[in-house]
Amino acid sequence: MSERTQITYAQAGVDVEAGDKAVELMKADVRRATRPEVLGGLGGFAGLFDASSLAAMSRPVLATSTDGVGTKVAIAQALDRHDTIGFDLVGMVVDDIVVCGAEPLFMTDYIACGKVVPERIAAIVGGIARACEQARVALVGGETAEHPGLLDPEEYDVAGAATGVVEYADILSPHLVQPGDVVLALASSGLHSNGYSLVRRVIAHAGWALDRHVDDFGQTLGEELLTPTRVYAADLVDLLRLDQVAVHALSHVTGGGLAANLARVLPAGIHARVDRSTWTLPPVFTTIQSLGNVPLSDLERTLNLGVGFVAVLPAASVDAAGAHLGAHGIRTWVIGEIHDAASAPYADGVEVVQGAKGVEGGSVQLVGAHPPG
Repeated sequence: MSERTQITYAQAGVDVEAGDKAVELMKADVRRATRPEVLGGLGGFAGLFDASSLAAMSRPVLATSTDGVGTKVAIAQALDRHDTIGFDLVGMVVDDIVVCGAEPLFMTDYIACGKVVPERIAAIVGGIARACEQARVALVGGETAEHPGLLDPEEYDVAGAATGVVEYADILSPHLVQPGDVVLALASSGLHSNGYSLVRRVIAHAGWALDRHVDDFGQTLGEELLTPTRVYAADLVDLLRLDQVAVHALSHVTGGGLAANLARVLPAGIHARVDRSTWTLPPVFTTIQSLGNVPLSDLERTLNLGVGFVAVLPAASVDAAGAHLGAHGIRTWVIGEIHDAASAPYADGVEVVQGAKGVEGGSVQLVGAHPPG
């Protein structure tokens, strides 16, 4: 009788020891991404967060969000640079939570890869941890899964989920928005993490290599495309707590672009008129538009065009809000105003965006033209 062949987990493509080494390499970064409410340490089956402080709230409401980074990971993989992608993940998740007025509390991450390379996994998680630290969010757990045969050895994808809390009376909802409010733009750090399928198609069509130096960027194309997403959470939470500022709505400008995401936080019967002439498009957006001959309408539905967040607030709050955000390195400017939809000054022949992603909200019209760069 012939001896039977033994097949091990390692032969199947899963290296448990590599996973353990990755955990050891990431420990120092994860320890810094914490809060006093966190119980226990890295390696438990679940992250523990002491919620007893919520008992002091009149009516605490939990907020949760989950997201990924999308095809921006393909740029990180092509450049073999993985220490910034975590900022993209954290920004996409925790900044959605702030939109309803909540303070993000804790986050978990999930990495699926074809092969665990400890240094690469540690770099990814290190970026996630540093972004969580910046956002004052605890990274309470995560999972790295090796999927040989499903993903190539150099491939990976990342996802995350976070939970926050807000006092019921402080929830930001569309009904707070009033005619006469203004729309305040918060500058993005670049492309952030949306629209990379379009961006990658454009640069492939143009035949541009990632190591190509672009004078308008002051760096290579790859470096520009890998610029981390700005994480606004902590600065916006602090803004909401300022007595001299009344914020009526916040909108995270992600997939769908400025108009669609602003429309989601406006009530029915309210119209926002946004003036393109109030800002010049950063070079990365004009470059993508020019290289791919991308119609402006498609560009606006896909990319943030330099506006990563918007706040809707009374005109009397603009100066204080701008001063607070400016002190934290976030440039702001007024890009529009809020009107009653029945009497709004609509521009003829210009698309009106109304509702998005299942939300029957208000309407937004982008008017005018961006100044030349």
